[in-house]
Amino acid sequence: MLKIKNVSAKNFMSVGNNTQAVNFDNCQLTLVLGHNLDMGGDGSRNGTGKTTIINALSYALYGEALTNIRRDNLINKTNGKGMVVTAEFEIEGKEYRIERGRRPNVLRLFVNGEDALDQEQQGDSRETQKEIEKIIGFPHSMFKHLIALNTYTEPFLAMKNNDQRDMIEQLLGITELSRKADVLKELMKGTRDSIKEEEFRINAITTSNENIEKNIKEIESRSKAWDVNKNLKIEELGNAIIKLETIDIDVELENHKIADTVAKQKSDLNVLEADKSRLQNSINRSTAKLEELKHNLVKAKEGVCPACGQDTAHLETHEEYTEEVKEKITAEELYLENLVNDHTEATNKITEIGNIQDTPTVEYSKIEDALQHKHNLKTMTLQLEEKVGEENPYIDQIDGLRETGIQEISFDTMNELTFLLEHQEFLYKLLTSKDSFIRKKIIDQNIMYLNHRLAHYLDKLGLPHDVKFSSDLGVEITEYGRDLDFDNLSRGERNRLILGLSWAFRDMYESLNRPMNLMCIDELVDSGMDTMGVENALAILKKMHREQGKNIMLISHKEELVGRVNNVLTVVKEGGFTAYNTDTEYVN
Repeated sequence: MLKIKNVSAKNFMSVGNNTQAVNFDNCQLTLVLGHNLDMGGDGSRNGTGKTTIINALSYALYGEALTNIRRDNLINKTNGKGMVVTAEFEIEGKEYRIERGRRPNVLRLFVNGEDALDQEQQGDSRETQKEIEKIIGFPHSMFKHLIALNTYTEPFLAMKNNDQRDMIEQLLGITELSRKADVLKELMKGTRDSIKEEEFRINAITTSNENIEKNIKEIESRSKAWDVNKNLKIEELGNAIIKLETIDIDVELENHKIADTVAKQKSDLNVLEADKSRLQNSINRSTAKLEELKHNLVKAKEGVCPACGQDTAHLETHEEYTEEVKEKITAEELYLENLVNDHTEATNKITEIGNIQDTPTVEYSKIEDALQHKHNLKTMTLQLEEKVGEENPYIDQIDGLRETGIQEISFDTMNELTFLLEHQEFLYKLLTSKDSFIRKKIIDQNIMYLNHRLAHYLDKLGLPHDVKFSSDLGVEITEYGRDLDFDNLSRGERNRLILGLSWAFRDMYESLNRPMNLMCIDELVDSGMDTMGVENALAILKKMHREQGKNIMLISHKEELVGRVNNVLTVVKEGGFTAYNTDTEYVN
């Protein structure tokens, strides 16, 4: 239940620096009359500030008056500043208090006694006002038709068709569908953003994969080139090895050794044969010499001089000579014996050498070249083994890029988001399309109740016309089968229709949402209503007060109504300022 408890005002319109407060917390039907003492005599009933009560409540809740008055013109002209209006109400057990003012600007919202706004939200904030209207449950336009009925408020049936439709949609809960559609629209925006993010993610992965695939292809090209070079090198080494292996290098080396041996043997044989020949010559000379010495010795013994062939008697040293010859013979024999021994040794060595084999055929002229051949063959064989055992270094890179670089692209999230968006778009159409069966169902269900309550009130008010809302939310006014416009009605008939519509709207709202305790009717029963119309309206209001517990403020100039109500609130204006006087609980 929306239970408006009270409103207070200071320096608001005709209310001065002394705070004036009106309590709505009790179930009463109160007649509000004005008394302007500044007009002299008994005073006038006009300009006292009766409507100020409703304007103060309107400003406190919505930040604007019932009529098109600029906010600064709501400030009391005499004091010019310090305007503050406060409203207290209760909804579903929560206590709310709104303080709103100008010069200085003030906007404070309290929930259960605690400030509901942070420091940055203080002031006339649009977001704060949205929060307040969300709490109250309806906008200012509906406030003027559900709670604060005023002669200056544009009648519903005088509004433009689009404005009428908007208000009826709000009343029937269609606006709630629009609010849900707005929420869904934000969700759709979030889903579209998520789809874009997912697209960006997929595109980024795709681009990354393409770049990696490009790198893989480049590396694969290098890998193929590496394999080709490897195979060429293996083939090159293989051919070189095959060529080297055409020569049995071990045989070649053995032949070189044999050739060296043969060469040495030949060299040794040549030396030995030369020595043997030299020794034989020396032996021959030594033998000849030895024979000569022996011959001389024989001659010397015979007394013949070996030099002149004469008798050796003339020789003074014959014996010395003989001894000398003997010594020479002994020396020569020893020399000859050595020569014979050396000759025999040389002959034996030649015999030992024996037959020298033929020098073997070799490929290389020098053994060093053969050894280099063997070294090259061994080196190439090792290189071939290493080259054959080499693994392509690019394979691991390619495998690594494929395993860790290439990312799998999953479209599961994209499919889920796309399905969600399609579902949201379908729901959005159901909530917003005029042809939506949901909207039609809500309208069809509620329009019957609205027409029923409207017919009830118009009957009680004594209006003979039939007024009905159609399923397209248009309004039909007929009298005895004749179609009429709102302006075809008289002033009194229009007022009856305005009251009936307002009460039907209120019943409709309360049936769909929550009841409200307060109703203000500002001079509508005064304007063109005959006595019967006033009596009928008053009877309906009394029944609302009695059966529904409504707190009804009836602002009027008709003093004759004083005896028809239990409570009277007198609004007195004196010295340019308004004060509210009563003996009831309605004034604090």
